[in-house]
Amino acid sequence: MKKKLIAVLILTGMCISNILAPVYASGSPYQGHIEETQTQPQQKDKMFTNEVKKLDDVEFIELTVSQVLAGTTSTEGDEFFAEVSEDVLAGSGVLLPKGTVAHGAIRNIVDPKRLGRDGYIELEFDYLITPDGREIPIEGGMTSKLSPAKSVAKVAGENIAHTAIGGVYGAAAAIELLGLEGAILSQGYSLLGGAALGGVIALGISLFRKGKDVLISPGDEIKIKIKSSAQIPVMTFEATRQKELAYEGLDVKITDICLEKDPFDNLNTITLDLIIKNNSKSDFSSFDIEMVSDLNNSYRPSIFTDYKNSLAMKTIKRGENVSGVLSFSVDNPKREHWLVFYDRRNHKPLAKISIDNAKKDLNITDLTKKKKKRK
Repeated sequence: MKKKLIAVLILTGMCISNILAPVYASGSPYQGHIEETQTQPQQKDKMFTNEVKKLDDVEFIELTVSQVLAGTTSTEGDEFFAEVSEDVLAGSGVLLPKGTVAHGAIRNIVDPKRLGRDGYIELEFDYLITPDGREIPIEGGMTSKLSPAKSVAKVAGENIAHTAIGGVYGAAAAIELLGLEGAILSQGYSLLGGAALGGVIALGISLFRKGKDVLISPGDEIKIKIKSSAQIPVMTFEATRQKELAYEGLDVKITDICLEKDPFDNLNTITLDLIIKNNSKSDFSSFDIEMVSDLNNSYRPSIFTDYKNSLAMKTIKRGENVSGVLSFSVDNPKREHWLVFYDRRNHKPLAKISIDNAKKDLNITDLTKKKKKRK
């Protein structure tokens, strides 16, 4: 036992001496240090311009609501979130990038009232969170309440319509009860009496008719004016570009984008004008091409197009250069989308082209203003 103990002590002493030898040799103990690099400043230089702005300078901001706000289910104090649906530009760059999240709460809910007066909701906002993680305190609010003039005009218009409809039904009822001969013998007074009675009944109903409950659905847009005393750095356009995926030999150029109506008259179809040079090792049919949103929803090319140059039912073969149109009916055109080309064997994405980047390159701020006649 003594020999083992002595051996352990000797080994321990040797280890300690080996560790401390360099320290004593240098005359000073080891000290940790951090090497400074220029990586972080370079990233900041690429992300921001040298400008700072206030949100007070912005006329209004468009937000897309991400949840249901209803007078029947929501309560005062409930918090909610909305997203900035378009880049807020300022100076030579972007003040608030698309996708910035606004946090808010319901300040007041007013139920619908008699005389057909609709309910309304009042919202207030307290801070923003940008995609790069910055939190910006704000003050702002909105209300869905109509102005007094618009509200009176709406109620009066609806009541007049109800009265007119009631008059028609009253006249019809008079003919049904007294017959056409009775109307002729009474020189039309029976019709006038029936119309008047029907109008009075309808007006009474309209006076007791309640307005509609307020309802803000996911995807609905609201416009707000907000204030913030914070000085916000302006981002470069390059910093707000979406990530893309390139596939060797496949060159896809978007030359125009517009928003059109689908066959059901909904303004939700994104139409792309494309020039595609396929020098890759893959063929691509319409089953290999999709539009994908930032919520990972996928949309197939629409076949309900009357464009002669539609690529919806064509195959883009290797070595082929084509130009044409692809349309996609999406849930919310305001969300971020990518045009994605897939490997048909395993459905893995080979190329992803950002629609938002193409809009920036084409200087498109409103898709509906880019409509044009096509053949």
